Amino acid sequence: MSPSLDRGLAFAQSLRNGVTVPMGWSSIPAPMNAGAMARGGFQAVCVDLQHGFHDEASMFASMQAVHLAGSAPGLRIPVGRFDLASRALDAGAQFVIAPMINTVADAEALAAATKYPPIGGRSWGPAAALELWGAAQGDYLAAGNELTLTIAMIETVEARDNLDAILAVPGIDGIFVGPSDLSITLADGARIEATAPHVLEAAADLGARAKAAGKIAGVYAFDAQKAEAFFEQGFTFAAVGSDLIALKAAAAVGAAAS
Repeated sequence: MSPSLDRGLAFAQSLRNGVTVPMGWSSIPAPMNAGAMARGGFQAVCVDLQHGFHDEASMFASMQAVHLAGSAPGLRIPVGRFDLASRALDAGAQFVIAPMINTVADAEALAAATKYPPIGGRSWGPAAALELWGAAQGDYLAAGNELTLTIAMIETVEARDNLDAILAVPGIDGIFVGPSDLSITLADGARIEATAPHVLEAAADLGARAKAAGKIAGVYAFDAQKAEAFFEQGFTFAAVGSDLIALKAAAAVGAAAS
């Protein structure tokens, strides 16, 4: 087993064991930014293809930069792009976050694309992953389902109502709560209020149910302060804003100083 693969397996197990992990979030399509977040201390960095500005080329390059910096690279796929989830894992991603997983059928399709048999139906072809993990084919195949994390976004009333069944789908390692979309669906489309008390209460309930099922409880936080609050509520995997938010905040401080 390679040192890189050992490190990845240890990280995956730590998340499954409930270790608290703040995560960087890459929206800007610049691999140097993603790598800088990893070198700055984030143990994991997620490249966002759903609402971020990445294309597939910048996604692959950014994940490689994170990997080479010694952190866990991941991807948020666009809605329903389970094919891209498989490609990302083949390119060396350690985790995939999939938005709008509302039903058991959605969860089964996600698991099928991201887990090797007998759990799923992921096809073989991890050429880049073998290089980045420094792994022989047999070692990667044997470790693949444990190494990679399949995380379903829970962000609608429908998903909340189906949560226990979604968590029971083999191959689903955890959930990731999206407070903004959750707030919209709780209000039946009338408003967005991601940090309203009733939304945070609903999010906390989702996280608690995931932990009770022995699964990873993740959430998108908007800054370090909100991430700390989510951790206090029991979440263990939280995105601390994004590179775009951080850059704008730093620019505002610099502009004010001038």
